[in-house]
Amino acid sequence: MNSLIGTYGHGTENDFVLVFDPDDSNNLSSRVCAAICNRETGIGADGLIRIVKRDGKWFMDYRNADGSLAEMCGNGIRVMARYLVDRGHQPAGIFPILTRDGTKFVSAPETGDITVNMGAVAQQEGSVTAYSNGKTWNGYNISVGNPHAVVFVEDLSEVGDLKNEPVVRPKELYPEGVNVEFVKVLENGELAMRVHERGVGETRSCGTGTCAVALAATILKGKSLPIKWVIHPPGGRLEVEIDPHSNAILTGPALLIKDVELSSYLG
Repeated sequence: MNSLIGTYGHGTENDFVLVFDPDDSNNLSSRVCAAICNRETGIGADGLIRIVKRDGKWFMDYRNADGSLAEMCGNGIRVMARYLVDRGHQPAGIFPILTRDGTKFVSAPETGDITVNMGAVAQQEGSVTAYSNGKTWNGYNISVGNPHAVVFVEDLSEVGDLKNEPVVRPKELYPEGVNVEFVKVLENGELAMRVHERGVGETRSCGTGTCAVALAATILKGKSLPIKWVIHPPGGRLEVEIDPHSNAILTGPALLIKDVELSSYLG
C-alpha cells in the first residue's frame, strides 16, 4: 500500500485535511476525499485541499466533504498558505495561489493572521427566498466566485439545527447548489452568522460566506464602499474589507494541528 501523509488544520474552526502533492501525482478520487472527510469513519473535515504546483505556481485543488469539486474556499486558502510558510515551501510575504476561481493573492507572515484578496464580490440578478425550520426569509443572491444566498434574521436560533439543507428558491438560480448564510446584526454593528455549505452541511465558519455576508450587510444598511465588517461565525472572528472596486479582503487565523496518516483510505 502506498504511504500518504496529510495535515489537519483549521481557520476559525472551518477544518481541512491538506495533502502536499507538488508533482500532482496523487489525484485523489471524490470517493477517497469523502472517506477522509467523513467525521464518523474518517479523519473528519469540512473539505480536502490537495496542494499542487502548476506552471510554477501553487494551486489549491479543493474538494468539499462529500468529494465534490469547489471553486474556492476563503478559510481553506489561508490554511494552505500557513502550511506553505510553516513547512518552508514558500517564504513569508505576499504570493499567489491558483484556484478554480482564478488567482488569489495571500499575505502570510511568519506568525499571526493571514489575509487573502478574494477578488470581486457581487450581487447577482434575482431575489431569493430561503426556507428552514418552518420559516421563510427573503435574501440576497451574492457571488464570491461561488454562489451564496444571504438572509438576515432576528435570532440565529430561528433557523433550527441546520441538519437538513435549507431550501432556496428559485432553484434554477443554483443548478449546482448554493451556500446559505443566516445573519444577525449585533447591537455594536458587528455581524453574527451561521452557514450551511453545499456539499458539507453546517460548518463552524465559511470564508467566502463571510465575504458574501459583508456585501449583503453593506446593501442592507445602504452603506458605500470601501467598508470593513467584523463577522462572528460560530468558530471565531473574521474581518472582511470591501475596497472601492468591490474586492473582498478576508483576514483571520489559520492553524495547523497535526499530521495524519491517510494510506488506509486509498484502497
